Amino acid sequence: MAYNRDRQAAHEAPEFIEKVVYLNRVAKTVKGGRVMKFSALVVVGDGKGTVGYGLGKAAEVSEAILKGIADAKKNMVKITLDGTTIPHEVTGIFGAGTVLLKPAPEGTGIIAGGAVRAVMEAVGISNIRSKCLRSNNPQNVVKACMQGLMSLRGPEEVARIRGKRVEEIVG
Repeated sequence: MAYNRDRQAAHEAPEFIEKVVYLNRVAKTVKGGRVMKFSALVVVGDGKGTVGYGLGKAAEVSEAILKGIADAKKNMVKITLDGTTIPHEVTGIFGAGTVLLKPAPEGTGIIAGGAVRAVMEAVGISNIRSKCLRSNNPQNVVKACMQGLMSLRGPEEVARIRGKRVEEIVG
């Protein structure tokens, strides 16, 4: 009985896009030799404007990836989109990582490096230009990209803040 309910709940759950951005192996030297551990930076999205990232650490790669996916699902946020691109140019900064995101016309594709590309594919953006400025550390780049995406505002929100109509903002 319980098995069928779990199966039905899994069937109704939305399908997520899971991307492993970076796997890191670290070694700790102890009295008996080296102890290897792994960390996995994972991005999870629904392809419709919701995305999250997570970092999982474990003694095995598969466990680290599963922990990263679970962490990413806990930290999912809704992103403001304009069709298949973003509404305006934005710069995301986290630590030494800085990511410049620019909207692009239909047919451009995703012009981005590995870490930013994974985030864009997971969120469902298919036309964008980006450039990583300063650091290329995958963790800082993903966090900077997410910070930039979270700071996006659509014309409705800008109009509400300014106390104007959307037609006045868009022109």
